[in-house]
Amino acid sequence: MLRGAALRVTRPRVAVLNAVNAQPHADTETIIRAVRGELPEVSRQAVYDSLHALTAAGLLRRIQPPRSVARYESRIGDNHHHVVCRSCGRIADVDCVVGEAPCLTASGGGGFSIDEAEVIYWGLCPGCSTPRNS
Repeated sequence: MLRGAALRVTRPRVAVLNAVNAQPHADTETIIRAVRGELPEVSRQAVYDSLHALTAAGLLRRIQPPRSVARYESRIGDNHHHVVCRSCGRIADVDCVVGEAPCLTASGGGGFSIDEAEVIYWGLCPGCSTPRNS
């Protein structure tokens, strides 16, 4: 995968890929902790550099919903969207919208050739929307 993207295969890059595959939508701090579980000596900068290189190469996708830190996922190559819990911040994937939805068709487009739409749905996850027993 790394060689196919013209990247050198390094232990930090492999560990970062493993961490993101294991924890979709993980933030940088979560990824650093996971990578250090595999490579205790790895620096924060090496993880940041790996995230940047892997994202630039198209092997990872960086998302940043409003009011949230950057998150990373390995689900790439499709135009899926995300749903974010307003209470706990949990993020889940939502497959691309189907059918006619006027809000997904840009009016005019300002001369741009639009090839992707990023949609974020907001709500409450199952854990936050279920009344807790007291």
